[in-house]
Amino acid sequence: MTPHNSASAGDIAKSVLMPGDPLRAKYIAAHFLDGPEGSAREVTGVRNMLGFTGLYRGEPVTVMGSGMGAASAGLYSYELFSIYGVERIIRIGTAGGLAPEVEVGDIVFAVTASTDSNYAHQYALRGSFSPCGSFRLLERAAASARQRGIRFHAGGVFSSDLFSEYNALGADSWKPWSRMGALVQDMETHALYCNAAWLQKEALSVLTMTDSCVTGEGLPDSERLTALHGMFEVALDCIVKEAG
Repeated sequence: MTPHNSASAGDIAKSVLMPGDPLRAKYIAAHFLDGPEGSAREVTGVRNMLGFTGLYRGEPVTVMGSGMGAASAGLYSYELFSIYGVERIIRIGTAGGLAPEVEVGDIVFAVTASTDSNYAHQYALRGSFSPCGSFRLLERAAASARQRGIRFHAGGVFSSDLFSEYNALGADSWKPWSRMGALVQDMETHALYCNAAWLQKEALSVLTMTDSCVTGEGLPDSERLTALHGMFEVALDCIVKEAG
């Protein structure tokens, strides 16, 4: 146990799906995972950061929230990797669109993550570190998306400490990142990828673009959860293929 996770040894699977929202973790556990008694079991709930362990097509998987931002996602993913023996984490989150070719509802696989965060300062690197996702997981995710007929993109993302609408830099602060090829903006991928690199683990960020900075379009409230089902299934497919 840690101050942030009440799971015991063996409660958490080697493969973890990590949405930002802990209630989304609860939803995935209830609708996509099974268990020995028919449902996934809750393994942690400290500070309401819910985590559940169950089975997907017979393979153990844990789904646990990360909270918002690099600090929160960095803390929870670090503990999962270093203390609970997790081998791979797949972030399943939402993101704002920065590229015109990414349409609302599309999935983006983060090949690498740029940032305005100082998270990588801890490594004392004499330069700018650009962490990458696991190519092995990305290959499996892309294959799953093709098989399921889900539209997707793969490329760089921008992980910001600032929510795009709540910052003093102005409404157009996203445009330079778009110019440099960032497909979407989230807040957590860079920290997750840094932890995976430092601890020599695997990570992949799978993001659904829900609101476009380019067009102003967004998912209606009634579709904000169901539109993510394809992303959930693609991420879970990676776990099964990894186990196989």
